[in-house]
Amino acid sequence: MASAPARRAAPTGGARPGRRGSRWPGLTRPGPRGSTGGRTGRHGVTRRQRVAGWGLALPFLLIFTVFMAGPVLASAAMSFTDLRSADLRDPLAVDPVGVDNYVRLLGDETLRRAAANTAWFVLLGVPLTMVLGLAAAVALDAGISRFRAFFRVGYYLPVVTSIVAVAVVWRFLLEPDSGLVNTLLARLGVDGPAWLSDTRTALPSLVVMAAWRNMGFLMVVFLAGLQAIPGELHEAAAIDGCGAWARFRHVTLPLLRPTLLFGGVVTGIGYLQFFEEPFVMTGGGPLDSTLSVAFYIYQQFGFGNYGYAAAIAYVLFVAVVGLTAAQFRLMRSKT
Repeated sequence: MASAPARRAAPTGGARPGRRGSRWPGLTRPGPRGSTGGRTGRHGVTRRQRVAGWGLALPFLLIFTVFMAGPVLASAAMSFTDLRSADLRDPLAVDPVGVDNYVRLLGDETLRRAAANTAWFVLLGVPLTMVLGLAAAVALDAGISRFRAFFRVGYYLPVVTSIVAVAVVWRFLLEPDSGLVNTLLARLGVDGPAWLSDTRTALPSLVVMAAWRNMGFLMVVFLAGLQAIPGELHEAAAIDGCGAWARFRHVTLPLLRPTLLFGGVVTGIGYLQFFEEPFVMTGGGPLDSTLSVAFYIYQQFGFGNYGYAAAIAYVLFVAVVGLTAAQFRLMRSKT
């Protein structure tokens, strides 16, 4: 009987079929699951994926260019021209003036007064707001256990309230004749001043109002930082004999430094640009004692001095950057 034809023996060594280096050269290794094809880039991204990514980012890039980068660059160029409201009909007729606008603001007495008011507002307002926010956060974190959510909402409510509503209420509170503050002072035998009409008390009154309104935001931020500190550290410090103030100074504050830095930077940037408070409550008066740099920029735009107003705005921008850099240098972590 003839023997059956022998079957072709399967390879016993080497790579398996379908892998690179296989003895069967006709088969290749399959591509990765979900591959979309196309030439693979340096980081394993195909050309089709790159095109899809840029397509998704294109709407944001267009909006950012038209409404953010475009106006910023245009205002920078405008600060080196003599553009006024009368030139809007023929913008090409505007003449470049170089750095004349920046030289002019150095001799502007009103701008100097506004810059001094803004500096005092920052120097007084930022520490006061941070101290009040930190005190409220410490009280909610350690001293108040019941109705904690109620106090959080109560402290944070002025932050989300319209500045116009807050300003109207504070104007009634600070009325010299019928205001609640002077009424309470009169019962104590103290003759209260005209808070918003006196050059000595108008700016401090705005500082107090701003601190009261913004402390709720810092309270929430500081409370989150306090709750992130491990309780074992306080327990270990208490075992070593540290009192409450020593634990707060040597344990809480060092670990809270990044949170304090964030609160200081955000509050400082906001207070350097304070505008609503004098605009609504005092109109910059009395005698420009509450005029801020942002309010002065608004006035110059209203007067039609667009080039000069843009130059002041960029000086304010440099001040914001400088203050932020100084805060990062002073309050950065030492670890």
